[in-house]
This record gives sequence, C-alpha cells and structure tokens, in this order.
Amino acid sequence: MASSEHPKIEIKPDDLIVISANAIPGNEKMVSKIVNLLFKKGANVVYEGVMSTHVSGHASQEELKLIHRLLKPKFFVPVHGEYRHLMQHAKLAQSLGMPKENIQIAELGDVIEFTPKTCRVNSSVTAGRVLVDGLGIGDVGSIVLRDRKHLSQDGLMVVVITMSKDNHSIISGPDIISRGFVYVRESEELMEDAKDVVKRVMEECEDRNISDWSSLKLHIRDALRNFLYERTKRKPMILPVIMEI
Repeated sequence: MASSEHPKIEIKPDDLIVISANAIPGNEKMVSKIVNLLFKKGANVVYEGVMSTHVSGHASQEELKLIHRLLKPKFFVPVHGEYRHLMQHAKLAQSLGMPKENIQIAELGDVIEFTPKTCRVNSSVTAGRVLVDGLGIGDVGSIVLRDRKHLSQDGLMVVVITMSKDNHSIISGPDIISRGFVYVRESEELMEDAKDVVKRVMEECEDRNISDWSSLKLHIRDALRNFLYERTKRKPMILPVIMEI
C-alpha cells in the first residue's frame, strides 16, 4: 500500500494508518522507509515513535497457564524465543505443579528422547542457517564470508612482482592492480607512491637476506597497509603476487 502496489487498496490523503507493532531488530531501516512513504501519500501515521501502540502476537502468562491447565501435559519442552524466554516458560510450568525433571529446555539441534517415564536430550544434530552459494550448499565458511565482506567494503589491491630465480633480484614490477579501492587513472600519484613503498620493502628484505616468499609477502602487506591507511584511511585487501623466472 505504501508503494502503491496493492491491487485493491490505495492510500489517500488524511487516511489514518496505525502500525501496532515494534520494528524487528535489523528491520528498522525498512520500517522507517515505509512510514516515510505513507507520510508522502498524505496519510496520518501512528507508529512506535509517536505513540505506544504495540500489540503483542504472543500469549500472556495467564493465557499460557490456561493452555497448561486444559492440556495437562506430562512432559513440557518450551519453544520459541530466546533462552531467557524458554526459562521463564519452564518456571511457569513448574508453578503449575509440573515436576522439574519433566521439563526439558533444549538448544538448537538437540535431539529429545521421550519414554513413558522420561524426557531427556540424548544427542544432537547439525542445525541452523545453511548458506546456498551457486551449486554449493553449506560449504561457504566464516573465513570466506569475512573476505567477501572485506572486499565489498574496502576493495582489493594486487601487487605483482617478477623476481629472478637465481639471485632473487626484481626483474619487473612492482605492478599494482586496484579493484574497488581507487580508480587508478585518477590516483596515479598514490599508485606511484605505493610502488615506491613496495620497492623500499623489497630492498630492505634483500639487505636482511629475507628471500622466503611468505616473509616477503607479509612485509609487503604490512608496509602497504600502513601506507594506504595513512593516506586514505581505508584498509583494502592487499594480495602480493610474486613470480620467479
């Protein structure tokens, strides 16, 4: 309705819209956008920031007590909500006379075993969010996600150096490729200064007889990261590439 996409209902000036809910954490921006669209249509909007109109969709304690008294369960496993909510619901069941050993608060993935006399957690299974990425299901780990977030926020800088296999001297480079960090043609001075930083690091490593690829890449990455942050206050992902011929 706020976006004029509803097939039968159109918001008109002076319509009264009452939003009787609080924004779910994480959805505040979208809710604010909808409220703004409603105001743009001339509607009078009553929402959380103006008046307390929240109506809970969850049962109150007295309603939960009624369900327990009607059903008279032998075992009880509270579900829905955070751990503190489950604990409060369990205490409520105890207050109505249910034995504590017949109440089981489970974690996500717990397997609960019921017998005529007992209720207990006997094992667990993998549970939770499963990420689908292309043809892969659940194979994207936290490190890959962290790298993607880093790339999306700060961009990438690749430093390519060609070295001699015999004496470890620089044959060509360093060449710098930037993606999502700065536009190279408009930042030639920065790129040239970055190349000088890499050259200086390579010279220092040569003086200290450091020729191990891992150590060279680490020194380049650290020096370039400090230089770029000092000049731009940004921290792009830095990927040194060393080739030997």
